[in-house]
Amino acid sequence: MPPSRRDLFRAGASAAGCASLRRFPAILRDRPTLPCGVATGDPSTDGAVVWARADRPSRMLVELAATEAFRDPLRIDGPEVLPADDCTGRVLLEGLPAGSEVFYRVSMVDLTDRRAVSEPVMGRFRTAPADRSRPFRLLWSGDTCGQGFGIDPARGGLRGYAAMRAREAHAFLHCGDLIYADNPILPEVALPDGTTWRNVTTPETSKVAETLDEFRGRYRYNLLDEHARAFHAEVPLIALWDDHETTNNWYPGEVLDAEAYTVKSVDLLAARARRAFLDYVPLRRDAARPDRIHRRLRLAPDLDLFVLDMRSFRGPNTSNDQSTESDDTRFLGAAQFRWLLAELIASRATWKVIAADMPLGLVVGDGPRFEAVANGIDGPPRGREQELARLLSALHAARVEGLVWLTADVHYTAAHHFHPDRAGFRDFSPFWEFVSGPLHAGTFGPGVLDPTFGPEQVFAKAPPPGRANLSPAEGLQFFGELALEPGSRDLRVSLLDVSGSVLFEKVLQPKEG
Repeated sequence: MPPSRRDLFRAGASAAGCASLRRFPAILRDRPTLPCGVATGDPSTDGAVVWARADRPSRMLVELAATEAFRDPLRIDGPEVLPADDCTGRVLLEGLPAGSEVFYRVSMVDLTDRRAVSEPVMGRFRTAPADRSRPFRLLWSGDTCGQGFGIDPARGGLRGYAAMRAREAHAFLHCGDLIYADNPILPEVALPDGTTWRNVTTPETSKVAETLDEFRGRYRYNLLDEHARAFHAEVPLIALWDDHETTNNWYPGEVLDAEAYTVKSVDLLAARARRAFLDYVPLRRDAARPDRIHRRLRLAPDLDLFVLDMRSFRGPNTSNDQSTESDDTRFLGAAQFRWLLAELIASRATWKVIAADMPLGLVVGDGPRFEAVANGIDGPPRGREQELARLLSALHAARVEGLVWLTADVHYTAAHHFHPDRAGFRDFSPFWEFVSGPLHAGTFGPGVLDPTFGPEQVFAKAPPPGRANLSPAEGLQFFGELALEPGSRDLRVSLLDVSGSVLFEKVLQPKEG
């Protein structure tokens, strides 16, 4: 049964603290617009964050209703959206009924003329179920508009978003590379078959992003696509960041020598990139650390999601073969490590799903250095692997079960099973890692697995031998899905392609090794 208006009124008043039942101002011809559509993010059993952007300084207004007809809706005054935030704004909704469909629409009131109100833009989302009587679905992928492949309307635009929208999921986890700030999107890309990929272009995507407006422009670019806007209006986004939100393979303290950049300080670029990310992602803000990206979301009775930040606290990319831990082997960092371990131990969910922007067992290089955890060396953990070994060992000692890792980054899809019987390091419990992506970028792979933690490639779909950087036109674009069915604690994991076809499926059962 849909929530009643009384339910929604209690929720809105609790969420915004500024519920208003007054009528909207009259609508004039010259009025604001919402060029990026609307979106929601970081959902829970009782709400989500509603996001929108105006084309001018405005006040954000949100309406909630139990049906699409919007009869007698709840009206909530949102924040003023100003140029300092690129006229983006968000409203946190809390107290909504669990497992219910909520319709919302956003309008903007011009701050220079309060009689001028935008046409409302509508969306909907479903709050997560509070018990096992209802199903739950979470999608994930990564890598949008990479390798110069932007929006080509003649080829269907960002088709991956249309394929995911058809799954009618409760949430979408973007595992990083929401944008490619370091890849210019040029008018044309010549393809090996002699055809041409023809991009929609904007001034901000014509070069590598360095200014705050150029970073923001990359997010605006993706939202030019009708499939992306329609998807985000209906499916809440859970996002983390990886390297391309800033620049390829970056780490704190790095100084660039690339000719394409006039700004050489990666710390400065990353500060601007983080600001743009926070402007455009409907993320639940931590009051003490509003710029914090790692967080825990309770998405269903049997599923907690732990969103990691593998960029902000890492040490430099090195040979990754150090025999002892130091600042050079840091990956999650001490504070995030303590937070993750404590939260995983405290979780009572059947499935503890860890959202990572980089894979654990795949060797990911950075020239002669290493970009991810693995170093390709058989035997005991070395380099960054030592931090992961401490985490897995502590979880094993605490008898934490139901660990599942989700990631993207490597531009193909795969299922990896980790087991101590195959490993050089054996003090951990078996677990699965599932890889999916790209959503709309060049396709590469497959990669090489490092034996330290005993991974086995159970499935992979990648370009055929001798081919790499395949365009989205070739159909090797991927996403994954986690599903909990009513009355069951089993977790079904599916890997799909851009056509919506299921390529691989695995049903995980509690305490399965």
